[in-house]
Amino acid sequence: MEEVRPTRSELLERKQQIALAQQGMDLLKQKRDALLIEFMSVMDETLRLSGSLQKTVSEAQYSLAIAKSVDGSVSVRSAAVATKGEVTIDMSGTKIMGVSIPVVTKGESPVRSSFTRGYSITGVSSRIDESADKFERILDVIIEYADIETRLKRLGEEIQKTNRRVNALEQITVPALKEQVAYIQMTLDERAREDLFRLKKVKRKIEQKKRAAEAAA
Repeated sequence: MEEVRPTRSELLERKQQIALAQQGMDLLKQKRDALLIEFMSVMDETLRLSGSLQKTVSEAQYSLAIAKSVDGSVSVRSAAVATKGEVTIDMSGTKIMGVSIPVVTKGESPVRSSFTRGYSITGVSSRIDESADKFERILDVIIEYADIETRLKRLGEEIQKTNRRVNALEQITVPALKEQVAYIQMTLDERAREDLFRLKKVKRKIEQKKRAAEAAA
């Protein structure tokens, strides 16, 4: 046990510390519960986007396989080389229960029209064009997924951090303070009993002297 001075001021201070710790613990539990609600909501959206991404990838791969089998790998590769463009994203932030959350958004949609991909629309088949469209939609979903997954990860980390703080207060700090309060209270009670015993002893001696004086008189 931490060395504690068994005084009434220390007893009062420890009791105040317990009250503050319990108040802080209640606030942290409220924060954790609110974060958990948000986490579950984001989890649902993550699962939805994950399914959407898997479906989009599957459709794109199927479309590419059709284009390669009908138009040939050379035509597909030629269209891919001719395709130009870049994917831009914007990074910002928001706060949930005081927790900073990164926000990833599309600067410009990666899904383009047949006329803006860089290749000649008359030089490629509809199958290759459809394949390009589906792969661009993969990028579109990936950006959304990156945003929601980042949010999910940040919330998960904060929930774990908050839970550790709650456990530290609940299992270590508060029990230690209560143990100190019990020790101080026990010591003060023991002192009070000793003082009472001494007072009674002194009182008896005074009464004995008084009776002796009365008898001598």
